[in-house]
Amino acid sequence: MKSSVVAAMNRPAPMHALARYVRDVPDFPKPGVVFKDLTPLLADAGAFAICIDALASPWRARRIDAVCGIESRGFIFGAALAQALDAGFVPLRKAGKLPAQHIGVDYELEYGTARLEVHADALEPGARVLIVDDVLATGGTLLAARELVERLDARLMGAAVVIELGFLNARARWQEGVPLYSLLRY
Repeated sequence: MKSSVVAAMNRPAPMHALARYVRDVPDFPKPGVVFKDLTPLLADAGAFAICIDALASPWRARRIDAVCGIESRGFIFGAALAQALDAGFVPLRKAGKLPAQHIGVDYELEYGTARLEVHADALEPGARVLIVDDVLATGGTLLAARELVERLDARLMGAAVVIELGFLNARARWQEGVPLYSLLRY
């Protein structure tokens, strides 16, 4: 591991320091929307390491069996987080991407409708699961992921996101008593 990455991981990092790696892209994917682009954070090894360590921190003592990452950017954060938590990784995919028997959930999102799917045998009943995504906007995708985890009889321990768009109030739709952790709030 590069010494700059090790040094970054060993010093406390205020979350506002990570905010400088979030780029605003106006009018994407449609006019009036300001997209929060995390590719600058991903491109910086130290910032990405700090991000994953911070995402893992609240879950380390909870014995997570599997991290479910939501396609597509949730795969990046979810796979790294699964490694940090010594857990398995389960991809939650867009419709039509899984080769074996699967289940799915249709849901509303801020720009229309979508479907999220998971292999029917992806999680053992009772597995302790953490859902991960990059951004929490209106909450539709995260709620669909929760439904998939519950339909597989796994135990949802919580969810983690890098960015929460608090002004959209998605947290109010989340299940009370199930932790929802976000690193950055806008």
